[in-house]
Amino acid sequence: MLDDSLKTQLAAYLERLQHPVELLASLDGSEASTELRQLLDTLASLSPKISLGEQADERTPSFLIRRAGAPEVAVRFAGIPLGHEFTSLVLALLQVGGHPPKVEQELLDAARALDADLHFETYYSLSCQNCPDVVQALNLLAVLNPRVSHVAIDGALFQQEVEAREVMAVPAVFLNGEPFGSGRMELAQVLAKLDVNAEARAAEKLRAKAPFDVLVVGGGPAGAAAAIYAARKGIRTGLVAERFGGQVLDTLAIENLVAVAETEGPKLAAALEQNVRHYEVDVMNLQRAEGLVPAGEDGLLEVKLASGVSLKARSLVLAPGARWRTMDVPGEEIYRNRGVAFCPHCDGPLFKGKRVAVIGGGNSGVEAAIDLAGIVAHVTLLEFDARLRADEVLQRKLRSLPNVRVITQAQTTEVTGDGQRVNGLVYRDRASGESHRLELEGVFVQIGLLPNTEWLKGSLALSPRGEIVIDERGQTSLPGVFAAGDATTVPYKQIVISMGAGATAALSAFDYLIRQGSPAAAGAAVATSGG
Repeated sequence: MLDDSLKTQLAAYLERLQHPVELLASLDGSEASTELRQLLDTLASLSPKISLGEQADERTPSFLIRRAGAPEVAVRFAGIPLGHEFTSLVLALLQVGGHPPKVEQELLDAARALDADLHFETYYSLSCQNCPDVVQALNLLAVLNPRVSHVAIDGALFQQEVEAREVMAVPAVFLNGEPFGSGRMELAQVLAKLDVNAEARAAEKLRAKAPFDVLVVGGGPAGAAAAIYAARKGIRTGLVAERFGGQVLDTLAIENLVAVAETEGPKLAAALEQNVRHYEVDVMNLQRAEGLVPAGEDGLLEVKLASGVSLKARSLVLAPGARWRTMDVPGEEIYRNRGVAFCPHCDGPLFKGKRVAVIGGGNSGVEAAIDLAGIVAHVTLLEFDARLRADEVLQRKLRSLPNVRVITQAQTTEVTGDGQRVNGLVYRDRASGESHRLELEGVFVQIGLLPNTEWLKGSLALSPRGEIVIDERGQTSLPGVFAAGDATTVPYKQIVISMGAGATAALSAFDYLIRQGSPAAAGAAVATSGG
């Protein structure tokens, strides 16, 4: 199950255990239980501080990771946490075993201060790249606070439970039996939902911040590159983002980044954040920008946040990125996360043996159809144009699959459901004008990206597509404001291009500050030149 190289690495990690750890398994005669037993036997063989026993549980196969002598320090996995969740398993072992987490002290204190009995259940899929963040955050919460418990559940293995609770998108979190949240969440977001005063305290801290020389809006590849290049100039740099990593967090495999042969979106996002924090960058995560005010007599630009707080800066680099484009048809929003999905890698396993549709015939749509075909009973791909736009190599693969049907010149007009979940889709044949209905249980929307620029309308020039208009230096129509990444008019939306554009925008902002006579920028320029 684990190759020799991985066992060697894992054994080295497990040397960090400070307390003995017990693995208590709930098993039966199923194939999944046999596989879990093999995994637990391997873990126990890699460290003298890990022991293996049995303990019946309502979910089988499952296992409890418990600190010996301290039964309140424990987390449970229902399923076999391999794939993306293997890292969650390793971290759970280390943290239950007393290895200190790499988390800000403020968050650790807030987690320990929670004064309520909280039982969390998280449904995940092994192919979901966003699920580990949620699983790891709640596992850590359970380790830190004896009144918190958490079980991470493989939705594909416990499908009857998933259907009974109407879980149609992962990660899905339940608290004390009631829905708590869905989608990617970090520890700070979980704590903010539990602590009604957390948002007010965070706003007060933001309100007290002095103006920045460069304020970067956005935490994706473009924003991260801009922050690093600005900070390296020795000027006061801030980065505010709704979620650090942006669209990269929703990307599974990345195979066109120049520096590495292959990586995954969440891994790249984590590396970007680690590198940004290596420099003197004031990172303000989980904050959404809602308005931009041009500089007044004080020469300071103002970014208004959803919390009601404003941040000020002498220059800005806008890198708000993009989000999944929606169809904007009746039923789509009503059944979002109840059959309408945007990530086939995350949510595909929840539709095992069912019928689904994929909307969009570009590379992302065809790739989604190919991936889903190996899981679901049948895939119908609908393309608005008269032909698919995906690369021919992908089209050939698609045509070779027996359980895929392609319909071109199809305009989706409605997503239907029974009030609880999707049960069909209506489309119009653009050639004949006739309407048709498909009976299905899931709809995966793959029709491109939409720039996150609604909050900038009226503040600076946007293209007809809503993209920020920039020149070759990243300059926008507003003095002192630069932009980079997928939200701009740059012709190719690629990670490596966004990184370069972010660096360009930051250097342009620094040049702007020098020409405006900014003391900080002038001093930094002298220091850089060795004068």
